[in-house]
Amino acid sequence: MFEAVLRAFRLPDVRRKLIFTFAMLAVFRVIAHVPLPGVRLEELRELMASNQLLGMLDLFSGGSLTTFSIAALGVYPYITAQIVMQVLSPVIPQLQDLQKEGESGRMKVSQYTRLLAVPLAILQAYAQGSLLAREGILNNFCLVGVGTFLPTISMILTLTATTMFLVWLGELITEQGIGNGMSLIIFAGIISKLPASIAQSFASGIGALSVVGLGLIGVAMVGAIIYINEGQRRIMVQYAKRIRGNRVFGGTSTYIPLRVNSSGMIPLIFAMSIMLIPGTVATYFTAAEPGAVRTVAEFVAEIFSSNGVVYWVLYFWLVVGFTYFYTAVVFQQQNLPETLQKQGGFIPGIRAGRPTADYLNRVLNRITLLGAVFLGVVAVAPYIAGLIVGDSGMTTLSSTGILIVVGVVLDTMKQLEAQLMMRQYEGFIR
Repeated sequence: MFEAVLRAFRLPDVRRKLIFTFAMLAVFRVIAHVPLPGVRLEELRELMASNQLLGMLDLFSGGSLTTFSIAALGVYPYITAQIVMQVLSPVIPQLQDLQKEGESGRMKVSQYTRLLAVPLAILQAYAQGSLLAREGILNNFCLVGVGTFLPTISMILTLTATTMFLVWLGELITEQGIGNGMSLIIFAGIISKLPASIAQSFASGIGALSVVGLGLIGVAMVGAIIYINEGQRRIMVQYAKRIRGNRVFGGTSTYIPLRVNSSGMIPLIFAMSIMLIPGTVATYFTAAEPGAVRTVAEFVAEIFSSNGVVYWVLYFWLVVGFTYFYTAVVFQQQNLPETLQKQGGFIPGIRAGRPTADYLNRVLNRITLLGAVFLGVVAVAPYIAGLIVGDSGMTTLSSTGILIVVGVVLDTMKQLEAQLMMRQYEGFIR
């Protein structure tokens, strides 16, 4: 593997892409350390440790929310916009037509996604600022006061502009570097938080046995993620022969790779967002004057607390359900049966058209069961690890973070592999 890395650096164009990628990630990390004024950092760190919603947002901001820097939103608004566009595509016929127009249609969809990310970033900036202001962590954040209106507007615009700058930075990495730019930005943020998380765990008094147990769980999760992410069911496809003049075309065979986990980390994000909403809303009513409202709010907050079994059971089943839902949405957008029929391809023993679609759906549902259960286990892995090694070690373990890191590393390695194989070199994967 090290020889393959050296060969990659010896190639001028690959070396240029790698250096460009590292340089852009360095720019992102510099931006992530530019703080916003008027933030009480000690109180913010305490709130981050107790609020799961802010912890999830901090994951996608690359740790910038911990210091509430100008990159506190990260690229999460853009990721949300991408998810919204993918979910709306089967519902809105105009979006379906754009996706069928090829590269020009995809560019228009990308432009709409960027436009949608702007209001989402504004709303998220205002929501986060209001939450921190209500907790007494952020000063001068209010749209009503005369002396706080302009500082609040400037803070919201700064956070939104930085988010869109990071989106542009990610697209530059995708076009001129190696790997997916958005994923690499999130990856760089997660990795940058790892040393501080490990130091915090040791400072909390975690024992050697807990360290070994946590390390074994982490290694097992990484191996399982790689195995499932790379797993696929290959459906054989045969293309009919076509005669044009004196030449014969087609007659070849290939396969359709149906992935076991074709939804990635999206179901985890969906389920986590839904599970955090009831508990977060309930905390606003725990100090209400009517006793009945306060009792209901405390009950809901306890049910949807990450310390309870009910929370993790519901989380598991939500992940399983969203895995099926998102896989069905993505598979419908690909429109494989129609594409095969237009290109003269068919699955041996299956008629073209509707029977092909039914057959692919049956196979996809069966293999998605394994991927859905796996993602559910990954989702509840922090709770299981906490029972085994204790809660003190949980600061270093994030199932979503591990899934992102492993997925990004695999994708980047595959792109480097392709670059080397194009030049007739031996790649990384053997």
